[in-house]
Amino acid sequence: MLETLLQSSYFSLFLIIALGFMLGRVKIMGLSLDVSAVIFIALLFGHLGVVIPKELGNIGLVLFIFTIGIQAGPGFFQSFRSKGKTLIILTSILVGSASLIAVIAKYILDIDTPSVVGLISGALTSTPGLAVAIDTTNSPAASIAYGIAYPFGVIGVILFIKLLPKMMRIDIQKEAQLVEEQRRDMHPKLSTASFRVSNANVFGKSLAQLNVRSMTGAVVSRVKSGNKTIIPVASTVLLEGDLIKAVGNEQSLEQLAILMGERVDIDLPLGTTQELQSLLLTNKEIINNTLGFLNLQGTFGCTVTRVRRSGIDLSPEPNLVLKFGDKLMVAGERESVKQLGHFIGNDEKRLSDTDFFPIAAGIVLGILFGKLSLSFSDSFSFSFGLTGGILMVALILSAIGKTGPIVWTMSGAGNQLLRQLGLLLFLAEVGTSAGVNLVSTFQESGLTLFGVGIAVTLLPMIIATLVGHFIFKINILDLIGTLAGGMTSTPGLAAADSMSDSSAPSVAYATVYPIAMVILILFIQLIANVVY
Repeated sequence: MLETLLQSSYFSLFLIIALGFMLGRVKIMGLSLDVSAVIFIALLFGHLGVVIPKELGNIGLVLFIFTIGIQAGPGFFQSFRSKGKTLIILTSILVGSASLIAVIAKYILDIDTPSVVGLISGALTSTPGLAVAIDTTNSPAASIAYGIAYPFGVIGVILFIKLLPKMMRIDIQKEAQLVEEQRRDMHPKLSTASFRVSNANVFGKSLAQLNVRSMTGAVVSRVKSGNKTIIPVASTVLLEGDLIKAVGNEQSLEQLAILMGERVDIDLPLGTTQELQSLLLTNKEIINNTLGFLNLQGTFGCTVTRVRRSGIDLSPEPNLVLKFGDKLMVAGERESVKQLGHFIGNDEKRLSDTDFFPIAAGIVLGILFGKLSLSFSDSFSFSFGLTGGILMVALILSAIGKTGPIVWTMSGAGNQLLRQLGLLLFLAEVGTSAGVNLVSTFQESGLTLFGVGIAVTLLPMIIATLVGHFIFKINILDLIGTLAGGMTSTPGLAAADSMSDSSAPSVAYATVYPIAMVILILFIQLIANVVY
């Protein structure tokens, strides 16, 4: 009965996932494998003869990598500008030291060159690397060595990443909070303040004439003249003794105090016909337009006092480009605010809906991009492959945000669901595939190549960790993401991704993965053609 059920790939798939989650919740000395445990159960099932179809694994890989790219895209280019040099150096250290260790082992242990490049590909779990190794050497030894090194290449990276915070005695949750605080510090906190117009130089002048927004950086959200409180527009004239309320960071509010005359501790409540409301941007037609271009104040008579995005309050600069899901804090007459809400969408249901067309179209573009081959000479050509092509396209599309009517974004819940599903399919298939020949490869080829594979997997990560932590002083989240990307390990990314809610590991992975793949292919071709 059980054997019959196990022959059903669907039954086996979900049994592996269920058992993996059970194992993943077991804590030993405060450490658990989480979702990464699925691959260990899959290895056991693979050894017992259970096979999960390769197509299911590829579907899972495609979904996982695409959703990672969509999530990491907005922060990818900023990360590349700010940390790119450091992360590229660490990636070069990872791949370079792995190649050097394999070449040294070749001469010490008399290993043939095809096996050396196969070991490098397997230890770094790189299928494109294996394809290049086979194409360059024309030897089956590369595939055999790849098969020997691959299982520990998968398991070793997962365990190293999971154990690293414990070994370094770093609380990864506190580190994630610190990274989030640093991200918030890039955007000074916005607050409100009231001012009395007492500077004679501004009496009788309009907000447009004073150029308040560009002069101070603050937004005037209401003006009280006499007993009447109004939502100001550009033509609103300031008189002596008027009270104004403004929103801005502390520096901009200080500048406004200098311009207006004095800061006062007086609240300016809205009038009975006015309201302050948070509106959700879900109208795809106006995404990627700037606040200045939309001219919401001139059109609706409403003032945007702040824009909330990914938990951060942004100052409503005229050149601020609006994104799907932004929350606009708006002050205005009740009817005007209602009209503005209709204009920008303000539909929470649309935000939570998942549009599958951009997902399908993006994956198709990624697969096509991955098949493009760049030839630099008769002996060297390069393509991003399935993983690299989809990742690069997802990063670019997510950074673009919108193309015509197509919005290249996903809701957080939708992204998380597809990413988790894809990851589980991928880990189950990879584990069973690696487990099928796990014992036989050791019996046929001995432990020598396996031992070298362990060294090629572990030593580069140790070296990169020491350099990254003690020399470059990068935080643990960037470090584990860089290790996963530099080792071209998607299961490693899964382990890093499950350790905290921060997107920093995914962004670091996305930053270095394409670079690691290019460097790895170059090294494999160099070793195959030069080392004898």
